[in-house]
Amino acid sequence: MNAETTMALFRKQAFFKGFSEQQIEAVGALAREVRFERGRVLFPEGEESPDFYLIISGMVALEIAPQEEAVRMDTLNAGDEFGFSSLMGKRTMFQARVLEDLHALAFDAAKLRRLCETDTAFGYEFMRRLMSVVADRLQVTRLHLMDSFWPVAKRAGA
Repeated sequence: MNAETTMALFRKQAFFKGFSEQQIEAVGALAREVRFERGRVLFPEGEESPDFYLIISGMVALEIAPQEEAVRMDTLNAGDEFGFSSLMGKRTMFQARVLEDLHALAFDAAKLRRLCETDTAFGYEFMRRLMSVVADRLQVTRLHLMDSFWPVAKRAGA
């Protein structure tokens, strides 16, 4: 994996389409290719994770794991991103577990945050796109809760 190959992979990611060439070069320089095998937990729920990820290939489960058994909330594939908590400097909201061997681009969250602060036009657009991801994850979680509890609530007279 060399910088040229990594940059070529980065340029294909829909999440970054529409940014200026200067912005693409700046954020692309932060990208590094990573690979993880099936079954690996990339980060547990409630921990700190230093990276934001864009999936090139493979699958990742986002799970809530309050005790021994994890509950899958979402399944991510090529083109999806995860690790938004790291960009906020917060503990992770979900556990991320590799379902199929993962090839991804990882970005150091602290460096990406600094780029957002120094290039505020980039930062605004990046955070706007990131909020769309967060809103989608919230909707998926909401639907899971409705699936889990609505029949019980309906029987109880709701």
